[in-house]
Amino acid sequence: MKESGYRNTFILVAADCPAERGVVPASAKAAKPAHVIQYELLSEHPYKFTQDELLFEVHLRQKGLENESAERKREIRDELFSKPHPCLRASMLPKKFGWGVHYDAEGRIALYAKESPEYQAWAAGGDGGPKLLTAMRNKRA
Repeated sequence: MKESGYRNTFILVAADCPAERGVVPASAKAAKPAHVIQYELLSEHPYKFTQDELLFEVHLRQKGLENESAERKREIRDELFSKPHPCLRASMLPKKFGWGVHYDAEGRIALYAKESPEYQAWAAGGDGGPKLLTAMRNKRA
């Protein structure tokens, strides 16, 4: 199966992102929303997950399927990716919480707070830097 996702790309926060700095997302609900799980995984394990790996791990955790057998996980993965999924440009992390998303040359992902020096350097662009994309807006312009 072909891995989806970006390579050597940096997703800037949305133009209408309300956060002035990277905000740690939280939820009062017992079942964590996808963006909270994404934040936990990416902040604890920068450059460990590709987009597909992250989407799959978030799906497993949301559904409480982390302890399934390897064979069952393959079935779940095949079913999950039988339909298209939005990329992290649509995640609440860059849209609402002020986190830039960096994909390295292998497509592995890390988060950078809007106020961080790394975010600022990538946002400035320049030769040899990653391709810059902006997260999707929260509301239509």
